[in-house]
Amino acid sequence: MLKNLDNQLMKKDKRILEKIATLLDVHYKSQKAEFVPGKTTIPLISPSYGKEEVVEAIESMISTWVTMGGKVRSFEESFAKYIGTKYAVMVNSGSSANLLALSVLSHPEVRKIQRGDEIITPAVTWATTVYPIVNVGAKPVFIDVDADTYTLNTDSLESAISKKTSALMPVHLLGNPCDMNRLTKVVKKHDLVMIEDTCEAHGAEFNGKKVGSFGDMSTFSFFMSHHITTIEGGMLLTNNKKYYELAKSMRAFGWIRDLEDKKKIIKQNKMIDDRFLFINLGFNMRPTELQGAFGIHQIKKLDKFIKIRRENAKYWHKRFHDLRDVFILPKENSGTIHSYFCYPLTIREDASFSRTEIVKFLGTRKIETRPIMAGNMVEQPVTKLLDCRIHKDLKNARLIMRNGFFFGNHQDVKESQREYIADSILEFINMKTRR
Repeated sequence: MLKNLDNQLMKKDKRILEKIATLLDVHYKSQKAEFVPGKTTIPLISPSYGKEEVVEAIESMISTWVTMGGKVRSFEESFAKYIGTKYAVMVNSGSSANLLALSVLSHPEVRKIQRGDEIITPAVTWATTVYPIVNVGAKPVFIDVDADTYTLNTDSLESAISKKTSALMPVHLLGNPCDMNRLTKVVKKHDLVMIEDTCEAHGAEFNGKKVGSFGDMSTFSFFMSHHITTIEGGMLLTNNKKYYELAKSMRAFGWIRDLEDKKKIIKQNKMIDDRFLFINLGFNMRPTELQGAFGIHQIKKLDKFIKIRRENAKYWHKRFHDLRDVFILPKENSGTIHSYFCYPLTIREDASFSRTEIVKFLGTRKIETRPIMAGNMVEQPVTKLLDCRIHKDLKNARLIMRNGFFFGNHQDVKESQREYIADSILEFINMKTRR
């Protein structure tokens, strides 16, 4: 009788989902408005999800299984396979992924990072690349970036290493791969651990290998602005089974529920209810099943989205080729595939206009812009609260802080929008040149 009741409920749920899917088809088709130059805003981000993700999430809500479960595990498996690593641990944000990675490496059973150690990272980055370094009691060491790739300057890397250096945390900023040949050689030579911050570089490649598969650990973000989204969400990847097991435990309070050897641990602690058996320090970084529901559909769309971003960037490279005397254009190094989180431009120091002028002009044309991430972190007021070291001159980071900006490059920037953006920038430059 109960089985028949369950079957009836399943059929009812299926009918509800089919009705919702039909309504969503109508909704999303009605959202496709024609682009009107100068009237329709070209936003920095545009939601990359559609009917499939919404229906999948609603199915989870109808089932009432909304916390971390099978859909999260399915997304973890597919994302690890896509990047080329053995293991993946989904969390509630890319920022949490960075904190979890560094917490695993500083765990008493690992001790790859200890209190007072130095961790080298680029000065141009996002704030939550830096904060977890401080959170685990380590000291960030800031080095400059290359002005045309926005990634850390490998020429100054080895001279930044001291006796206290234990780790390197490169950032594949804005989707551009770092020089992983140089970085892996330095890491091996100096016996360092490497955490790749890949939060903005989904699908980017270095010499045929996905970034995020080179380091001891790597991190990704699935925030709304990224190549694919789970609304909020992140992922930690690794090939190290010990790190993987620790990350699973520390993600959720330090309990044993997801651990491979939980039966052994239960046997050793028979007096404790195994549902609430804690073996590690930990956090509450669990994603929801709704985020997993989004992820399992978003991952299927990622390569298509990257193709659109790369085609847009190729177009802008061509249109802005003759503007290299006023702009530093983004560079894609040989042997890499840049996945273009956005399209950045840095105004040269001797240009006849300021960043304020051009972004204000683009704003009047309904083209949204923003600075390059957090800019030069050393110049942010929060750095006064940090025990950090600055290595050499950060001239490129300072230039990017003052003169860098980017505009949107996502799956909804089509030919008409990208042409309008290029036309608007060229109009501004011509206006300045005529003076």
